[in-house]
Amino acid sequence: MGNIAMEKNELYPVFLKLHVLNVTIIGGGWVGLEKLGFLLKSSPNANVKMVAKEFREEVKELALKHQVTLIEKAYETEDLDGSQMIIAATNDETVNIQVYHDAKAKNILVNVADNPPYCDFYMGGIVTKGNVKIAISTNGKSPTTAKRLRQFFEEVIPDDINKLVENLNTYRKGLKANFEEKVEHLNTLTESLIKK
Repeated sequence: MGNIAMEKNELYPVFLKLHVLNVTIIGGGWVGLEKLGFLLKSSPNANVKMVAKEFREEVKELALKHQVTLIEKAYETEDLDGSQMIIAATNDETVNIQVYHDAKAKNILVNVADNPPYCDFYMGGIVTKGNVKIAISTNGKSPTTAKRLRQFFEEVIPDDINKLVENLNTYRKGLKANFEEKVEHLNTLTESLIKK
């Protein structure tokens, strides 16, 4: 057997403040609902606009509970104006790819659902425990693996980790030292979190 080159995940993870950005989802069916639910689970105060010819009742119900604007109409390029992030989630691949090209022309980040070549970003698995958030990516290869890893981390990360984070934040603010000394001191304090 020859040497098989290990494929690397070269994605750069970031945590976006979706309450200060404008997100547009094109589509109001099952996939649109899934993407909306995913966004709102992690960022319940996200600013979201959805454009679709029609919306599932579940989308309407979720929109009422959050800051989601529903616009019932066929997609047009102008629907992307003012957005910083686009998700194309219609059941029409031609429309989704048009959304991709329109977003690229306007320099807006875009994700076309279930179509990795037409994505600037992927929506991975997310674990949240208070202030601690872990994002999981399989490089778009296996959402099921990301889901299983999410379930694993939800079980192993203690629920009281948020108290530790808050206490360390208060302690860090009270430290009278330069940046390097603070980092070294906090690293020593948190060493026990990693069991060897």
